[in-house]
Amino acid sequence: MRTIGVAALLLLTLHPARALEADEVIGTWKLVSSTRKVLDTSEEINTYGGAHPTGWITYGREGRVTAIVAYEGRTKPASIDKLTDPERISLFKTFFAYSGTYTLDGNSVTHHIDTSWNEVWTGTSQVRDIEKRGDTLIYTTRPAPFSGDGKMSIITLVWQKVP
Repeated sequence: MRTIGVAALLLLTLHPARALEADEVIGTWKLVSSTRKVLDTSEEINTYGGAHPTGWITYGREGRVTAIVAYEGRTKPASIDKLTDPERISLFKTFFAYSGTYTLDGNSVTHHIDTSWNEVWTGTSQVRDIEKRGDTLIYTTRPAPFSGDGKMSIITLVWQKVP
């Protein structure tokens, strides 16, 4: 029985992903999980503070994309009027958001960022390899320095379609 399971897994991984059509990504998707592989060490870890970050990505028919992710376990300050600089830094480091346009090209999507929480991303294009499995989208980033620690990483994000 184990041999059949391994064979089935191999067939699934060898099957090339088909090119996606724009209508297949239109709508809002909730982040289910995010992991990253640190290239120097091959270590695989949860990307955004734990196994359950909160995130949303929306693709519009007009070609715009908006993404927002909050790390798991963010500390809630006592109040907005008493927010300290260390609290502001922590909140900034455990959150990201951006907006722009997108182009879908077969098995990849490129986000052309025109507004971002981090000005380093503003004006850049971020490419994600993308695969659709049922009601989920699986993104794999190209190798890049991770915004949290600068280590070269590949991130895999799993998004589930919101009805």
